[in-house]
Amino acid sequence: MTDTGAGPYLELLKKVLTNRIQMETPSAWPAGSGGAAQEEARPGAFTAHTMVSPESLDNVQYCVERALADGVPGDLIETGVWRGGVCVLMRAVLKAHAVTDRRVWVADSFEGVPEAGDGSHPLDQEMALHNLNTVLSVSADAVRAVFESYDLLDEQVEFLEGWFDETLPAAPIESLAVLRLDGDLYVSTRDSLSALYPKLSPGGFVIIDDYNMAPCRAAVHEYRDAHGIKEEIKAADSVGVWWRKES
Repeated sequence: MTDTGAGPYLELLKKVLTNRIQMETPSAWPAGSGGAAQEEARPGAFTAHTMVSPESLDNVQYCVERALADGVPGDLIETGVWRGGVCVLMRAVLKAHAVTDRRVWVADSFEGVPEAGDGSHPLDQEMALHNLNTVLSVSADAVRAVFESYDLLDEQVEFLEGWFDETLPAAPIESLAVLRLDGDLYVSTRDSLSALYPKLSPGGFVIIDDYNMAPCRAAVHEYRDAHGIKEEIKAADSVGVWWRKES
């Protein structure tokens, strides 16, 4: 894209979102919680506005800016937002490039992840991530407050509150240019892809944050196989992946 002076603003924003300005704070996960998520946690993530890596934020910025530069139609969405940091970055990219005709959709239960009971996918039951809902649950009002702290809460930000199987199929989204999934579980990934991938415009980007987790990865490959999706899967960072929709 044409240089608009957006670069320094977005670089500083990403450092603030990931709490790389003040590094003395602890990691995101309680002691003894275990699992891949704890192993990937960065110093400072607990008080940051996102748990994702700097490389993952770079990937989000790249996908959004490339979609804008190439004129890919549609809005931007993240399913599973925690404190909202990635969505804040999406909105900041639109603002930095003076884009006023696209929205950022902030989709989350705002209650953590669904409980993996007897009828849930076996991989979700095995992970039992709902046991960490004290960390994963962030209210919609708290996420709005994060947007407000960056002066980025406005009419281009839309909240979808509730479980994905209830909110995403009926969401008033006509088309998407960037679809980012961060729901961790098989069911969350499946429901997000089923409802939203058909709305992703040709040339649009899909980002899967939790591809390193077996439940998420299983849902991704099940969906790709069922719909004949052959686009190359590329690494976003050590845990997430992305691909660009060809048609």
